Order: sequence, then C-alpha cells, then structure tokens
Amino acid sequence: MKKGIIIFGLLGLLILGGFFAKQKLYGSTHRIKNAKAEVKQLADNNEIENGDLIFQTSLSSQSKAIQLATKSKYSHCGIIYKKGKDFYVFEAIQPVTRTPLDQWIARGKEGKFVIKRLKKARQVLTPLALKKMKQVGDSFIGKSYDLTFEWSDDKIYCSELIWKIYQRATGIEIGKLEKLRNFDMTNEVVKKTMKERYGDKIPMGETVISPAAIFDSELLTTIKSN
Repeated sequence: MKKGIIIFGLLGLLILGGFFAKQKLYGSTHRIKNAKAEVKQLADNNEIENGDLIFQTSLSSQSKAIQLATKSKYSHCGIIYKKGKDFYVFEAIQPVTRTPLDQWIARGKEGKFVIKRLKKARQVLTPLALKKMKQVGDSFIGKSYDLTFEWSDDKIYCSELIWKIYQRATGIEIGKLEKLRNFDMTNEVVKKTMKERYGDKIPMGETVISPAAIFDSELLTTIKSN
C-alpha cells in the first residue's frame, strides 16, 4: 500500500513537471510569436527608424533593484538599427551585442516596451551621423556588462552605451548624468544588491546615467508604447 502511494506520488510529480515544462515552452513560443507580429506591424506602419531608443522592464536579477533605486518601471534599454529588412537592438548585456528586435521584445516582462525618438531626429540623424553612431557602437562590441556601473569604457551598461554613442557621434547628451549617491538606496532589495556589488565601499561619487534619466529626457518623444 505504502509502495503504491509513493509510486502514485512520483507519477503525479512527473506529470506536473511535464505540465509546467510544456507551459514554459508554450509561453516562450507564444511571446516570440507575439513579438514578431509586433515588429511586423511597426515596420509596416513605418513606426520605427534607425536610432530610435527602446525601453523595457528586464527580467534580470538586478532589474528590481534598478527600478527601486531610480523610481522607474524601466530597467533596460537599447538603440534600434535597421539592417536590410530586419531591425535589431544594439544593447549592453553580457557581452555588448546586437539582438533581433523581436527577440529583444519577447525577452522583457510581458513583452511590453516603449519606443522613443529624438525630437529633432530628421535634422540630427543624417546617414552620416548614423554611420558614426554605428562606428562608435562597434568599438564596444564584445565588451563585458558593467555590474558596478563605472564611468569608464572598460565595461559598459545599457544606458551608458546609449548615452555615449549619442554624445560621441552627435554631441547630444540624452539624459542628465547623476552620481550614485543621487539614487534611492533605502530599500532592502537595493541594499542587498549594492552590498553584493561593492561590499562596504560604495563609490557614491561615481558618475551614472540611468535608463530612467534617458527615458525622461525632454529631448525625446514617445513613438510607441504597448
């Protein structure tokens, strides 16, 4: 009797595990399918252009800390470029790379995103300027993600990548630079993350540009929000 109960229990766990595995696979496939449809619609409606900025709530382990510290729902961002008929996002993850736009969208929380554009994009983002932006960006390809948010080019994080590409290629500074001390570090989630990254020596004077600062820049206008 006892043996039968154990076997029944194991079978139940296997079935349940298979169900959740199927749900996870279906969920991932469903997100990709939806993202592909989103990108097609954006392209068909000419709603996206080279140099647009895209924001999402990342599902990374540090996302919640970033949201709490910066008081923003957006914790990750990148630059949209078009190559042939396809769109991709130039982003700082591990390492700095180009990611197909549909994959980028599907990777974020609930597939939600916001696309913003420089208000004077027509005048500023000329073919020459875009070429220079890509050249600046290429100098960061393959570099590691900067977990300690230092203002050097040795490693780089997402909003830093955007800011430096725009500033170095066009002279435009999108978003106000801040110091690490300017962020809200009172929440326990933030405190734990900071402790893991820095120990007891947090560089409060470090220059930082957050996704929130770029998102809130008055130089940008919202093109799409889903």
